[in-house]
Amino acid sequence: MANAQLRRFKTISEFHKFRGLPKPEHPLISVINLEMISHLSANEWSLVNDFYSISLKRNFNVKIKYGQQEFDFDEGVMFFMSPGQILRLEVDRDMQLEQSGWMLLVHPDLLWNTPLAKTIKQYEYFDYSVNEALFLSDKEEVIVSGIMQGIQQEYHSNIDKFSQDLIIAQLEVLLKYSERFYQRQFITRKISNHKILDRLERVIADYFNSEDLVQKGLPTVQYIAETLNISPNYLSNMLKLLTGRTTQQHIHDKLIEKAKEKLSVTDLSVSEIAYELGFEHPQSFSKLFKTKTNFSPLEFRQSFN
Repeated sequence: MANAQLRRFKTISEFHKFRGLPKPEHPLISVINLEMISHLSANEWSLVNDFYSISLKRNFNVKIKYGQQEFDFDEGVMFFMSPGQILRLEVDRDMQLEQSGWMLLVHPDLLWNTPLAKTIKQYEYFDYSVNEALFLSDKEEVIVSGIMQGIQQEYHSNIDKFSQDLIIAQLEVLLKYSERFYQRQFITRKISNHKILDRLERVIADYFNSEDLVQKGLPTVQYIAETLNISPNYLSNMLKLLTGRTTQQHIHDKLIEKAKEKLSVTDLSVSEIAYELGFEHPQSFSKLFKTKTNFSPLEFRQSFN
């Protein structure tokens, strides 16, 4: 809704206070048992955190929106948010929550001067939409819960020179397991994923057969993802696992297929073909064609004569 209040939390302490939780035991990291958050007031909140959030939730009876995507949690799932992302909660009335699970909050300052400060940005699932959440098996849920409780136990202990290294190490293990589980999800959801692949092929084909190609140039990965209602990173990662090729490579494959067709069955010049395929400069088309086929457009055409 347009009147939704935007609340920004710069620190983990601010988040704890807003949720009516005790002060965090560590200023830069907190593991929250979601059973402690049992009530939401009637309102719609748009929340922005200046820290990472990794949630394992079950039976969460509130509509959640991330961007334009909506999701209802009714089983054990994980989702990941990086600093600055907006999460919207829609609550029609005061309600008691019966949720369970864990939420891990990690401030970027905790990672300062560690390799994880850079490598955490390589975990693309932080940019997935809520409806691309990670669905966990019972066994996987036990692993995730165990790691989160291990992190909590570490900062519950007396802080010493080993504390940060041990917390960072467990966080890295959690991120690696999450990546493994996402790879498993891509594989086990073959039917739905192949349906997405079929839709992808139709979207690209329709675009190449329309005037959009000439007027707007090649479709972007962002355009394809939005048309499929999928986040760009999720789409490319899924395609790479299923086909070995990214979304951008699929677009280029269709382009080369169209180019070969025009070079072999029409008398159009290379410049005219480049224009029809959305290229402003024929040299750019020729360079891409040679990169993909090891032939220049003219060499490919001559091979048919």
